[in-house]
Amino acid sequence: MTRSNHGELASQAARGPARSAIVIGAGVVGLASAYALARRGLAVTVIESREAPGCEASFANGAQLSYAYSDALASPALLRHVPAVLLGLDPAVRFKPSLDPDHLIWLLRFLRNTSASRFMANTLAALRLGLESQTAMHALLERHSLDFSHAAAGKLHLHANAESLASARRMVTAKVALGARQEVLTPAEAVQLEPALAGHGPFAGAIYTPGDEVGDPHQFCTQLAALLAADYGTVLRLGTTVQDLGEEHGEAWVETSTGERIAADRIVICAGIGAAGLARRFGLRGVLMPMKGYSFTAPAGPAELRVSVTDVARKIVLCRLGNKVRVAGLAEIGARSAAVDPAALERLRRGAQASLPDVADYDRIGPGWAGIRPMTANCLPRIERVSARCSINIGHGMLGWTHAMGSAERLAKVIMEKVA
Repeated sequence: MTRSNHGELASQAARGPARSAIVIGAGVVGLASAYALARRGLAVTVIESREAPGCEASFANGAQLSYAYSDALASPALLRHVPAVLLGLDPAVRFKPSLDPDHLIWLLRFLRNTSASRFMANTLAALRLGLESQTAMHALLERHSLDFSHAAAGKLHLHANAESLASARRMVTAKVALGARQEVLTPAEAVQLEPALAGHGPFAGAIYTPGDEVGDPHQFCTQLAALLAADYGTVLRLGTTVQDLGEEHGEAWVETSTGERIAADRIVICAGIGAAGLARRFGLRGVLMPMKGYSFTAPAGPAELRVSVTDVARKIVLCRLGNKVRVAGLAEIGARSAAVDPAALERLRRGAQASLPDVADYDRIGPGWAGIRPMTANCLPRIERVSARCSINIGHGMLGWTHAMGSAERLAKVIMEKVA
């Protein structure tokens, strides 16, 4: 099947001159962007520094496609909790201070976004993108068969006390008004829906989102990369590092670390936290903050986990992937090394075991994993043109897997706009 046979949207490009694009980054955001462009008839080259796709923040994240859980990290609740975070008293959120100017710029912007009005605006903007992503993911899976342990499992957010549940209830009202499907459950109703919660201990209630899904992001990257190469003619340049980029004489170009120059009509930067350095070429400073998160994948336990679960108080997510359980959590703001800290991994293991003791074999979690997520100050991705022929799709933070497909569709609309 040729690329020209793939797309109701390919005719858009056919009416004009042939067009091409270079996508920098082969994580979920980069490959989703490549797919959105290739489906519209562009000749796409994906450049990735690692030897395989999906090996950075996309490799082993929480695996939850939380389309309706869009709550911004920058919030009044977090602002009230800042002293504990700065003093290292919060087991789930840590902050690494730095005198780097970009670090300080980002931090000031982040604090401005903790107001109630900005928190609500940012949360609802993320919800809109989440719902767009759900539509785009379903459209992809209707066209192509991809095997990445995808399931519409639904999701439960457990709230430990009445105050937390009341705040969540108010947010449900706002989200439902925008088209999200959510409902508030009593503890008994939540346990009836997910019997594994019987081992959790007392909680005030839960928010249930039946439309949220799960899927292995690394498997997705591997499958989508193969699909792009086989069906859309996409060129995958793995193990290739971009040293420089620019535009001149009516075309954009990247230069690799070996001195090779690759040209195209457009360049899209989707390089995760690595995008910060590339974005500086366009005057963007303090755009991204590295945020380290941890996960482990363990054999399923005696209590079968049917629904994805987020323990709000412990800031831990758990979901089933085939015959295993993925557990993810912790946020180390400002951490730049992806090395696994055994103490942090142990905190995650203990927290998950205390929350749902029977859903996984917590003695067999393996070495664990850590990834660096690129976070913007308002917790929303930047999807825009930064010069005539260069665009960015960056800063997805903890929702990169969730927002990848919707962000790609928005990015494609930016790319397809005519330029001088």
